[in-house]
Amino acid sequence: MTDSDTHTADQIRERLASLPDWQLSQDDSAISRRFEFKGFAKAVEMANLAAWLGNKRNHHPDISFGWGYCEVSFTSHDAGGLTARDFDSAAHLDALLA
Repeated sequence: MTDSDTHTADQIRERLASLPDWQLSQDDSAISRRFEFKGFAKAVEMANLAAWLGNKRNHHPDISFGWGYCEVSFTSHDAGGLTARDFDSAAHLDALLA
């Protein structure tokens, strides 16, 4: 399996088990995490961190944010589903916050 091969349902469950704060989308095509903050500035900082990581890894997440929250979602549009790049990017983002 290469980084661009889509994961099977079993592979998705296995990889998601190591990312307890991430949720699988209803259609199994993306993983996302919602970060909660006590203001707008921290949410913007989180969005910027996720954008920076996406540029560094050349795998860009979907990001939405507002007062008190930032949601980051990874999917591999070119592969049509979840790949190793998505789970690796989520793990890298978690590591940056640890």
